Order: sequence, then structure tokens, then C-alpha cells
Amino acid sequence: MEIEDFVRNVYDFPKKGVVFKDITPLLRNPQITQKVLQQLIEPLKGLKIDKVAGIESRGFLFGMLLAQALQVGFIPVRKPGKLPAETISESYDLEYGHSSLEIHTDAILQGEKVLVHDDVLATGGTALAAAKLVERLGGEVVRCSFLMEIAFLKGREKLHKYQINSILNY
Repeated sequence: MEIEDFVRNVYDFPKKGVVFKDITPLLRNPQITQKVLQQLIEPLKGLKIDKVAGIESRGFLFGMLLAQALQVGFIPVRKPGKLPAETISESYDLEYGHSSLEIHTDAILQGEKVLVHDDVLATGGTALAAAKLVERLGGEVVRCSFLMEIAFLKGREKLHKYQINSILNY
């Protein structure tokens, strides 16, 4: 069983011309989910990580599993208006629009080592915004982690100053 066999292409979602990579078939299979988690963890061995910042919403899925496996805290990085306490915000462009992310101002202590995780690296705008939020709070991004990377969108270029791990490449 290969991980990529459990990623479904959904054409013209969320808008015409986009091929959405749907991971819900993967999530239905506990053996494949465990295989993904192990492959996400492998390149992190030997790194000091204090927290995992998971990007809304699909970055929460494996982000939380990573935090549990690494025995560290989890930080939700969310869309505007979803976090209840004081936040800071960072705007960004994505492949089909414009948005922003928020993080609680007390989520990261000065000098903490943070793994930024999301399901897909596409244009890199979302992950870059999350990394900037981490750094604005005094954290250090030790790695950016992704289940998959859409290489032709060149998101890796936006994240050039960070080390990047991705399991699947399209």
C-alpha cells in the first residue's frame, strides 16, 4: 500500500482549473495514516522541537499527531476570527486568492523551537505566513513539514530560508 494511492484528485475544486489533493481516503485507513506519521517524524529525529504549529485546517490533522508523537505542545494557526484570545495576524496570497492567518500571542515563548506543519505546500504563501507569525512571537522555525508538495507551484522558493520536508511530490 503506497501513500499516494490514498490521495484522490478532485478537479475544479475549490475553483475551476484547480486539482485539489483530497486526503480523506488516506485518513480512513489507520495503517496508511500511521505510515504517513512515521515518514513525517523520520526527518525530525535529533531535532529539538518545543511545539508544532499546525495550519488550519488540514494541517491540524497530522500536526496534532506529530505533537503527540514528539511529546510537545500543539499550536493552532487559524483563519481570522477563530481564536478566542489575543492574536496577531499575517496576510498572504495563495494559488486561488488572498487570505490571512492568526495565532494567539501567548502561543510561543521566546526562543522556542517550532515545527510548522501543513498538509500541502503549494505556492508557499500559507506556510510563509505561519512561519512569520512564529518568528514575530520570538520562536524559531526549525523545519516546515508537509504531507505533499505541488512542485510546479514553486512554494519551496518562498520558503528558501527554511528546511522543508514533504512525503509526496506532484
